[in-house]
Amino acid sequence: MPRRLFANAFAAFVFAACLSLSAPVWAKSVEYFQVDGVTYDANVPFFEDMAGYEIGERPVRFDDMLAYLRDLAARSDRISVETIGYSHERRPILSFTVTSPGNHANLENIRQTHLARLEGRAAADAAPMVVWINFGVHGAETSSMDAAIPLLYHYAAASDADIASQLDNAVMIFTVVFNPDGHARRIDHTETFWSYGDNTDPNDEAHNLWVEARTNHYWFDLNRQWLLLTQPESQAWIRQWHKWKPMVSADYHEMGSASPYYFHPGEEKRRNPLIPERARELTLGIGQRHAAFMDSEARLYTTEERFDNFYIGKGSTYPQINGSLGILFEAGAARGGAIQTERGLVENADNVRTQFRTALTTIQGALDLRSEITAYQRDFFAENARQGARGGRSGWVFTASGDPERAARFVRVLNMHDIEVVRLSSDMNVDGRTYPAGSSYFVSTAQTNSRMIRGIFERFTEFEENIFYDVSGWTMPLTYDLEYSEVRGKAPAGTPASGEFEPAPAPQRAAYGYVFDWSHTYAPRALNRLLGAGVMARAATEATLVRTANGDVAVGRGAIFVPLARQRVAPEAIFAIMTKIAAEDGVPVHAAASGLTPVTGRDLGATNIFRALRAPRVVLAYDGGLSRYDVGEVWWTLDYQHRMPVTLVHKDDLGSLDWGNYTHLVLVGGNAALEPQMTDALEGWIAGGGTLVATRGGARWAEQAILGRGDDEEKDEGEEAPPPARFDFEQMGLRDAEHVIGGAVFAADLDTSHPLGFGFANRDLPVHRNVTFTLTRPDDNPYAVPVQYTDEPLLTGYASQRRQAEIAGTPSIIAERKGRGAVILMADNPVFRGAYPGTEKLLMNAIFFAGLIDQPRGAYAGD
Repeated sequence: MPRRLFANAFAAFVFAACLSLSAPVWAKSVEYFQVDGVTYDANVPFFEDMAGYEIGERPVRFDDMLAYLRDLAARSDRISVETIGYSHERRPILSFTVTSPGNHANLENIRQTHLARLEGRAAADAAPMVVWINFGVHGAETSSMDAAIPLLYHYAAASDADIASQLDNAVMIFTVVFNPDGHARRIDHTETFWSYGDNTDPNDEAHNLWVEARTNHYWFDLNRQWLLLTQPESQAWIRQWHKWKPMVSADYHEMGSASPYYFHPGEEKRRNPLIPERARELTLGIGQRHAAFMDSEARLYTTEERFDNFYIGKGSTYPQINGSLGILFEAGAARGGAIQTERGLVENADNVRTQFRTALTTIQGALDLRSEITAYQRDFFAENARQGARGGRSGWVFTASGDPERAARFVRVLNMHDIEVVRLSSDMNVDGRTYPAGSSYFVSTAQTNSRMIRGIFERFTEFEENIFYDVSGWTMPLTYDLEYSEVRGKAPAGTPASGEFEPAPAPQRAAYGYVFDWSHTYAPRALNRLLGAGVMARAATEATLVRTANGDVAVGRGAIFVPLARQRVAPEAIFAIMTKIAAEDGVPVHAAASGLTPVTGRDLGATNIFRALRAPRVVLAYDGGLSRYDVGEVWWTLDYQHRMPVTLVHKDDLGSLDWGNYTHLVLVGGNAALEPQMTDALEGWIAGGGTLVATRGGARWAEQAILGRGDDEEKDEGEEAPPPARFDFEQMGLRDAEHVIGGAVFAADLDTSHPLGFGFANRDLPVHRNVTFTLTRPDDNPYAVPVQYTDEPLLTGYASQRRQAEIAGTPSIIAERKGRGAVILMADNPVFRGAYPGTEKLLMNAIFFAGLIDQPRGAYAGD
């Protein structure tokens, strides 16, 4: 044999040998996934043919999966693909439509006929069924992504009569994948710690990336985003979902590795009252098909425990309140590929196969129950129309005083939920409140999805059970801090509203300076533009009037004044920034014509009224026991919403920083405790002028460690302890959850004269709460509580009477000077899930206005 041929043959042998050594025993070829008795087209390539590895051999790389699935769509006249959106990191989210070639040729007509069928305007059998399956909403859940591979291969290659029938009678929408950034993070981690040995030890680092990979770029749990829609991934898939309004929606997940397989209907009593019982019955009917498959292979599974159907913002519950059957699937996670558990070895390839097979039983089960499901969906929307008009209610009206963008942001969310909104054409008086034309909106309940509208606007405080898998209360006008009222009688006139961002008018050139109000959503972003460019700015601590060429303009506390005098930045550059603020932030900018104002003592040069601001340099601590969710929500708010640079530092590395370079430290919920040496350094930094902003668990720690109070009060010496209680074991679940606050909206009173209250229209402030501890009111500073819970605080959601009594009248926020710096404690997370625009400004005020918080000079202890 020639030397070159021998060398090539030897290299090929070595490569093949390496592959054989590198392939773990749990790698599975395509035959493992093929359904017995089904004929497959040999011309359709297998995944391993293109990727060079089998499922289970290594983590399936995101780009390998997309390349393969796109190739299937290009080869098959049964499959089409479109890119419906992109993640924060610009990875695509694909939607595959799977149906017969004949249906593909008539797809838009089928879609329109299906939508007409929902409203009773087309016969039940006028169009195929529409079935939706979404993959990979949680990046740490491997099989929830990988299962798309055998499913799409199956429909591209299978060729028997049953497949042809499914393709003729169903339009299937497969979304791949919901969370590409999270999956990329998981894949990178698993590849980093991948080994040639078959290591199934659960302590191995390859298996340890659950929370970090679960989330998207900003560490948001995307399975809570179906309602909130703040992230681009959820905005992409919700448009596609409502484009089709599927009859059945399957949602694939993984859970703890030791858990057996799970599928809905879920906990019987933990169902949102707006979801009909019939939905559960039909879901159980489809579930019998899953059970039959699982029984045929003697697999463990469960169907009616742990998971509920209450919070309408999850992937399996949102469809149910919108007329679909939402079905949750959960497999015990194989983490890095294969992992030992108390129920034996859990392998990813096995999970992928199970998820694939239950997708098939979902589709066939939907077709088996076609007439029942079609009738249910038709009746659902017919009942929606009846419920919408019940009691004489015609809808809800809302506005956001002083902040048109906050109201418009809510309108955009409603539109994404396929809810029509109109802008009022004339003023409207409801409940003693005037809703002005132009800046107020009306949502009619005379819409096909009136149940969704009710789920967004109504308040719920009474529940059959008090155990919740997620938040118990989410009345969105409260989270947006909107003024809103239920409207009875005739619906008001208006014009369709899209909530599109509206730029402010271009400002005039100023000879003296520029002023803008602080009430607008993006006023903090505007201020950050200025300070970041080196422009000096001042904030008003009192309301005043500003003289402009167009007359006097009223501005409130927090208004930003930019004088032209003594600036290091040229007037032309300042004007350019002001023009950008108006165009891109939508904040109206006024050109001040004079430093004199019509209000005595409030001229623009009054340094006790207009106080100098400095550019913030924010450190956001993460990990080391801190909640990734909380960190991500703060990060997203500062970085994405307000384009403010944020320095993320691991909590354990805070001691290595040169703190002279930073102005703020944000410490969120979770285990916020710092080492004693770092705590001492933090106190010194605060005393020297730094600001600590601590939320939830961070606030609890800082109250004790930094402010020296908040420890549990000692019992009175004469107080007699109650006798030990005794309960039946079966009551443990309910009793453990009795006093938990899983997520509710509480009423608080806001001091709008305090720097943290600048920009708010009134004192009534709904806040999110999911912690049970309370902050301790300082006894020597009566000005230190800018936000306090009311005496009857619960607005919506669940909280026991005991918790309500404990929380009533306690501080929601404490803000105090400490030396030259400040400590700001927030019992709650003001940017929870990025969906509380109503309290978002509390965080921004803490960032920009902490230096305006003064220390009282009087003696108040004991007053």
